[in-house]
Amino acid sequence: MSIIYTWGIDQMICYPIYESQTDVVNNVAWRVDATDGTYNATSYSTVDVIYVGSSSYTPYNSLTQDQVVGWVRAVIGPEQIAKIEADLATQIANLANPQVINQANPPVVIPPLPWSVTSEQDVDGESFQ
Repeated sequence: MSIIYTWGIDQMICYPIYESQTDVVNNVAWRVDATDGTYNATSYSTVDVIYVGSSSYTPYNSLTQDQVVGWVRAVIGPEQIAKIEADLATQIANLANPQVINQANPPVVIPPLPWSVTSEQDVDGESFQ
């Protein structure tokens, strides 16, 4: 099954006033969620973005997630994007086929918290029929 990668933005940090503009984004917290439909993996980090006064400015309230994801991907670059997505694919492959190759750094899973399991799931995340 193929892996679907979804890029998202968790937070943006702004200068209140910069280059005569208000709420100018200077740092973005991003994440990439990956799923094969059964297993999931996530990568996240932050990047600094630079507003150049001569470039076009979009007011903070008019920014879209797609626009900001475009900034993030431009800063990260295609080689690093490929590495991030390859690492996520490896995480999913390790979850799908767990093999403890290196005891010092085995794959990990994040099961639901036992007290937050719905009545339709057991602690292992399996659905009741």
